[in-house]
Amino acid sequence: MGMDRIGGVMTATTRGADWLMRGGLRPTRQRLALATLLVGDGQNRHVTAESLFAASSAAGQSVSLATVYNTLRAFCDAGLMTEVVVDGSKSYFDTRTDDHPHFYWEDSHQLTDAPADQLRISGLPDAPAGTIVSKVDVVIRLRQA
Repeated sequence: MGMDRIGGVMTATTRGADWLMRGGLRPTRQRLALATLLVGDGQNRHVTAESLFAASSAAGQSVSLATVYNTLRAFCDAGLMTEVVVDGSKSYFDTRTDDHPHFYWEDSHQLTDAPADQLRISGLPDAPAGTIVSKVDVVIRLRQA
């Protein structure tokens, strides 16, 4: 398996390919390009389809916006990312998949991780008959005072 490592250090492309393999996804050119932008430096990201499209264009990748949307959906379906919906219509995609709260910065339209150790939820309402709670999203909206 030809690993793209320089001096024992994992490169951005290798990180992207490894991430795709963890999700069981075939590393097509477009998937690899987007995965490298998302996880290539080892940092977690919160992106919109539009911001990832802009980043891929700036990096010289020819990937359509529709492909970006479809690829983000595939990454979510594979468990590599989670979708965080803000305002019922704006979706952010998060490479950090554990349960954690978010800050939504209304002035800059950014989504960032909030400190999970400071969040206390003491209980949830009972789910209606015939349903179970599948997930709880906590988005704390912030604006300048």
